[in-house]
Amino acid sequence: MPQRPGTMRLACMFSSILLFGAAGLLLFISLQDPTELAPQQVPGIKFNIRPQQPHNDLPPGSSQDGDLKAPTERVIRDWSSQTSRGLNPQVPEQPPAHLNVGARLRPRQRRRRLLIKKMPAAASLAANNSAATLVLPAHRALDGRWVSLHQSQQERKRVMREACAKYRASSSRRAVTPRHVSRIFVEDRHRVLYCEVPKAGCSNWKRVLMVLAGLASSTTDIQHNTVHYGSALKRLDTFDRQGILHRLSTYTKMLFVREPFERLVSAFRDKFEHPNSYYHPVFGKAILARYRANASREALRTGSGVRFPEFVQYLLDVHRPVGMDIHWDHVSRLCSPCLIDYDFVGKFESMEDDANFFLSLIQAPRNLTFPRFKDRHSQEARTTARITHQYFAQLSTLQRQRTYDFYYMDYLMFNYSKPFADLY
Repeated sequence: MPQRPGTMRLACMFSSILLFGAAGLLLFISLQDPTELAPQQVPGIKFNIRPQQPHNDLPPGSSQDGDLKAPTERVIRDWSSQTSRGLNPQVPEQPPAHLNVGARLRPRQRRRRLLIKKMPAAASLAANNSAATLVLPAHRALDGRWVSLHQSQQERKRVMREACAKYRASSSRRAVTPRHVSRIFVEDRHRVLYCEVPKAGCSNWKRVLMVLAGLASSTTDIQHNTVHYGSALKRLDTFDRQGILHRLSTYTKMLFVREPFERLVSAFRDKFEHPNSYYHPVFGKAILARYRANASREALRTGSGVRFPEFVQYLLDVHRPVGMDIHWDHVSRLCSPCLIDYDFVGKFESMEDDANFFLSLIQAPRNLTFPRFKDRHSQEARTTARITHQYFAQLSTLQRQRTYDFYYMDYLMFNYSKPFADLY
């Protein structure tokens, strides 16, 4: 029996409503931000529950918002330590329900990640990650002293990262430029990057790198001029962008630091209390002309005889007559530790233990140890805390305070205590 026209119209209207409703629902779903639907990914695990190396696109201990997440860092460290020892982490056979939801959203998350990778800051964030994992050698694993050194490394890196998170939150989002890596030396055979901090054992460290690279058989065979004025070791900024980022993400990155006041006094003694054909005419003359009243014509001609209080006046002057120098610049500027995630942080004060521990970690030849000899002015005593206090006694309380403020980030990042009781 033929259908009535009214019945056909109702059927068509009902079908149209269903089609429009379905189309609207699909449009609403497609417009949703997948990050609002997907749960936060468990560190070290993909949504298919396979263990992997953790993604460190951001500094350890931070989320994509820049919020500090210490538990996340701890989980990543636990996973990476298990995988580096060849262990198979226990993984639940049945993934939780919220991870199954994430699995359905995987294609959209991939698209989002591709967009993030195209952002200008992506290259810099990747440089904060290193595929190098420093694992205690098997023959040292039960040695209490080496375990203690390993724990000390973890603590130093924790303090450094927390200081960066608190005071340099924006640094991790900047792009790495050749300037940031201009003080980093490259040793390709053992895949080591060393950031040079002058007056913190840098001459002997460069000797060690040259031996590791096969350029010399012994550290004692390498002269001072060869270390500092030769071109045997390459700097990281001499590579192209791809070479820089590859090495930052796969090589073991290390630096050695020193108590800031001691390092400053050591630099002053080296550059201004001994004949120097560069620092006297370039820095000395400018300092004497600016800060010494009635300076003699001979002093202004040679730049010799700068006193420590005059040198400190230059250092603290916001309108310096001559620029900064690497020998007394901040470590935070020389090595960019808030931008580059160093794997090893050694200290001058515990140089022998730290250096030989590091050489063991990178599996250097057993007969290679860090040299003990003094590179320059070998007859002169090394700058110690006692000698440093003698120099700083020449300053007023205000000058000492301002100098401490000048190096505050270095004191904070590397956990050095205040050198004078009256500092605040």
